[in-house]
Amino acid sequence: MALRQVEVVLPAREAESLPAVVEGDVRGGPWTQNLEHGLVSTRFLLEVGAMGELVDDVQRRYGHVKGFHLMIQPVTAALPKPPEDETPSKPSARRFGTKRGGLTREELEIEARSVSKPSVVFYATVALSTIVVSIGLLKDNAAVIIGAMVIAPLLGPNVALALGTTLGDTKLMRKSLASSTSGILLAFLMSILVGVLFADMVPGHEILGRTVVGPSDILLALAAGSAGALAMTTGVGSALVGVMVAVALLPPTAVVGIMLARGDNHAAGQALLLLCVNVLGVNLAATATFLIQGIRPRTWWEADRARRATLIALSIGVVLIAALATFFWLGQRAT
Repeated sequence: MALRQVEVVLPAREAESLPAVVEGDVRGGPWTQNLEHGLVSTRFLLEVGAMGELVDDVQRRYGHVKGFHLMIQPVTAALPKPPEDETPSKPSARRFGTKRGGLTREELEIEARSVSKPSVVFYATVALSTIVVSIGLLKDNAAVIIGAMVIAPLLGPNVALALGTTLGDTKLMRKSLASSTSGILLAFLMSILVGVLFADMVPGHEILGRTVVGPSDILLALAAGSAGALAMTTGVGSALVGVMVAVALLPPTAVVGIMLARGDNHAAGQALLLLCVNVLGVNLAATATFLIQGIRPRTWWEADRARRATLIALSIGVVLIAALATFFWLGQRAT
């Protein structure tokens, strides 16, 4: 049972009504403390799964009150152990802008901004994982390829891009897109270098298998994107899901560079099509997963902008994936 400590600061008169608002969801507390200037701090423990809806309720009710603050902190342990709710109440009808379960909208935005920021470590791990995966592809060694996926940091920027699309956050979208694009470009350049250095190695099954786009590849990209969104919203399993996303993105990128270095433009073009399908599939599925989970802006004017951005992104993604898959299928029939 993952817990969060929530602290709400309100004027004394408003703080009196807060326990009734959070009643039924609290696993510990509430505890109150008088502060300066007539303010009262109320703290209580919540399960992560109850955070989204309750924080929305508190924000909706007290967000306009002068002096209102809400802080959330993770709890690693609590004694005595908070009681678990063995008879959950019937869920209420979903309201506009309400997120159910998992991390709060604010926690997701902070996490997304953190993982979408390019850094020296990000580029170093991209370069190292590309070198390893390129050698694994050339040696036809699946174990080496999988090992490279462990250090490939491609999950964060792609899932952050989907979250920015869902929330209509153009700044987060631009930052995530820049990180993802620059990371893939670096991987492409590093794979060309490896392809030139080891030009005498004969391409095996692992490389040739990534010059074909099939239904399984599209399904893999969609599953990876959905799993990435779930990993971010629940706060667990991100390392393993990162491997899944990296499998969909890094090997095709490396194959493009390796085959270009060998002068095989046809195979490079086929691998590039696979990469494009996978990138679109990951982001399309992640965006759809965020929407299904109810991750939306709270205010109607932000939601209107986010709705347009999401509709455009989903429409373009579906059309492009269908077009690329059809183009590749026609090309295979022609050969």
